[in-house]
Amino acid sequence: MTENSSTQLTQRIAQRVRELRGANGLSLDELAGRCGVSRSMISLIERGESSPTAVILEKLAVGLNVSLASLFELPVPKPEPVSRRADQLQWRDPDSGYLRRNVSPSGYDSPIQIVEVEFPPGARVAYETGPRRPRLYQQVWVLEGRIELTLGEQRHLLEASDCLAMQLDRPLTYHNPGAEPARYAVVLCSEAGPWR
Repeated sequence: MTENSSTQLTQRIAQRVRELRGANGLSLDELAGRCGVSRSMISLIERGESSPTAVILEKLAVGLNVSLASLFELPVPKPEPVSRRADQLQWRDPDSGYLRRNVSPSGYDSPIQIVEVEFPPGARVAYETGPRRPRLYQQVWVLEGRIELTLGEQRHLLEASDCLAMQLDRPLTYHNPGAEPARYAVVLCSEAGPWR
């Protein structure tokens, strides 16, 4: 990812967080109270002056009642049902170094989102996910390598071709225990219907 595309992505996230906060009628203080991210950090993110980590973005997504993948999208007036590889948005987490790519067509009227992740050896990301309304379901399908997922107290070691189904209602940790990168697909589904 080039510096220019990274800057554009930071601006896209900034705009999306501002739009979603406005659509929910939330002040900076109200969103901070909902998600556990400081008002000043949210303000920096909304101004495009901070490159937030995946953990911070997940907290914002919970506070805004959307999926993490939704924070990378912008509403598209007439969305196309096909998402071309060249147009699929990629983002690298500054903490873990994992690379995520939104595979699903942006703005398409569907309750399903697909994300592909390349996870470096030894990397770990811990989300403080809790119960959500509406409920959010996720399946993780390992394409290459191994991944260890801990959902609440349950630990799952997944090998290539394994798939884990879960509801996102407890803390969730991803860990690559191997010496090689892992690659997996995440399929998200909201019981509320199409993503906002």
